[in-house]
Amino acid sequence: MNHLHTHRAPGAAPAATAGSLESSDDFDIIAAPRYCPTGLLQAFALLMAGRGRCVNTDMMLGDREYAMWQLACARATDDAELVTLAARLFFYFDDPLHSEIPVLGTA
Repeated sequence: MNHLHTHRAPGAAPAATAGSLESSDDFDIIAAPRYCPTGLLQAFALLMAGRGRCVNTDMMLGDREYAMWQLACARATDDAELVTLAARLFFYFDDPLHSEIPVLGTA
């Protein structure tokens, strides 16, 4: 924990501090954002487009229900590559403990 350092006269008692300057000291972090490789997501969107389905990758990252629906549609196809890619992406979106936390894209 960090403490405030204040200047005081020699011999004076140290001033009481109200708390830490570190925001992380005041609470426990319950959940961290999840990260999804954007290359994987873009490949998924292109394969879905090739099958006539438009996928909004921003919505995939921000709306878990939308993402799960798109992944379910992909897994119901007869395209082995698309089914495999959807299964890989499913890992990034299927986490009930983090359902309220958006998924972030990484390069």
